[in-house]
Amino acid sequence: MSIPTEGESIQIHSYKHDGHIHRVWEETVVLKATNNLVIGGNDRTIVTESDGRTWITREPAICYFHAKQWFNIIGMLRTDGIYYYCNISSPFVHDQGAVKYIDYDLDIKVFPDMTYILLDEDEYEQHRKQMNYPEVIDKILKRNVDHLIYLIQQRKGPFAPDFIDKWYGKYLTHRG
Repeated sequence: MSIPTEGESIQIHSYKHDGHIHRVWEETVVLKATNNLVIGGNDRTIVTESDGRTWITREPAICYFHAKQWFNIIGMLRTDGIYYYCNISSPFVHDQGAVKYIDYDLDIKVFPDMTYILLDEDEYEQHRKQMNYPEVIDKILKRNVDHLIYLIQQRKGPFAPDFIDKWYGKYLTHRG
């Protein structure tokens, strides 16, 4: 797996377990990249859905991907605070100018006051049966939901008080 370079513009590709593309974010600026971690920033980027429809993100976002964790986190900077959208997913790979991962449907939405809700449990169950998620994957995903909730409650990692602001500041320096 290659490592993107700081300042480079990459795409984000989300797939489903069966290998079909789910969603593509057109442009994200790499703010930090190591073998295990990519932190990126974007604002008003084009997103293409699997059916070809496109939309544009409404606010600046900081994206956190880890090569050993089964989730990724998007911190969205809105006028009333930072909202987090957490995708339960495979660890990422960087390949051909894109961060790629498998989206496993379950999501956690975190509000500025750090309350949260687990989303899409019905969709997860439907896809788990349709695409025959192996039992080992099911267990890993559920363990990672618990780990993510722990990080939210403890305000650790990307949920630490200054994390998003720090990386957004860095994003602004790259944008010029």
